[in-house]
Amino acid sequence: MKKFSITLLLAALMLVLAACGSKSDDKSSSKDTNGSSSSEPAQEETVSVKHEYGDVEVPKNPEKVVVFDFGTLDTLDDLGVEVAGLPRANVPGYLSKYDDDKYTNLGSLKEPDFEALHALKPDVIFISGRQADMYDQFAEIAPTVYVGLDTANYMESFKHNAELMGQIFDMEDEVKAELEDIDKRIDAIKEKTTSMDSKGLIVLATEGKVSAYGPSSRFGLIHDVFGVKPADDKIEVSTHGQNITFEYVLEKNPDILYVVDRDAAVGNGASAKDFIENDLVKKTKAYENGKIVYLNGEYWYLSGGGLISMKEMVSEIEAGL
Repeated sequence: MKKFSITLLLAALMLVLAACGSKSDDKSSSKDTNGSSSSEPAQEETVSVKHEYGDVEVPKNPEKVVVFDFGTLDTLDDLGVEVAGLPRANVPGYLSKYDDDKYTNLGSLKEPDFEALHALKPDVIFISGRQADMYDQFAEIAPTVYVGLDTANYMESFKHNAELMGQIFDMEDEVKAELEDIDKRIDAIKEKTTSMDSKGLIVLATEGKVSAYGPSSRFGLIHDVFGVKPADDKIEVSTHGQNITFEYVLEKNPDILYVVDRDAAVGNGASAKDFIENDLVKKTKAYENGKIVYLNGEYWYLSGGGLISMKEMVSEIEAGL
């Protein structure tokens, strides 16, 4: 009987020790290597972005990406980054795959659908100049980054935006390689233009009217970056260009006439060629030497500043020379 009692006592003691060990294991398993509880959510990694409208923390590799800038959309497309929503009105033809119901339609570039944007609950929003005055409305919904181009410092601005996408989406090496290739092609163009005496004039054509753009303007990279000498270096810098007549074009008599066809880009009316090559323009050196270069308005007017559009813009200038 005594032996039986001792056996029971030992068995009870073993059960108590086992229970204590189990509790100790449970406690230790709920701690990480630093002694903190694993039940606490992991700290989300972010990228600190300083832009024209302030500082913002953007989550690294965000899942729901909204883009209101077609240049940024084309960079993300080039990098293979998926987006959740965009304004699907006037999407450039080369990005037409985004005009699809799998992407939330968020209105237009100038008239965002804020109700749809709220419902989407994005992780990050990219905007540019056309939405700048609505920045606060976007920022109330999600971290918002302004990626508008500084046309007076085109390449620096373009590279900054591309590198920013590389940082946010963990693709810095890919972006670096693409920028290096673009730089090499631009250097080759500048070798040609430096030794050229030819002068160029840039015009935007829309609805039978033309406006001129010079250095430091929205299309001024033809002069500032590619090195084509301007036929007129006193053109007023303006978003919509300097209004001109075809008499002005003849007076400046450019060796190369660059034409950005806005109507073709936004799907309004016939090609600009129908009214650009009139009797006055036919008297210019540009026409006589076959140097009227029609630039793709989708790259130059609608998007611009993206990895895809920049490569295509370089190609058009190469071909024009």
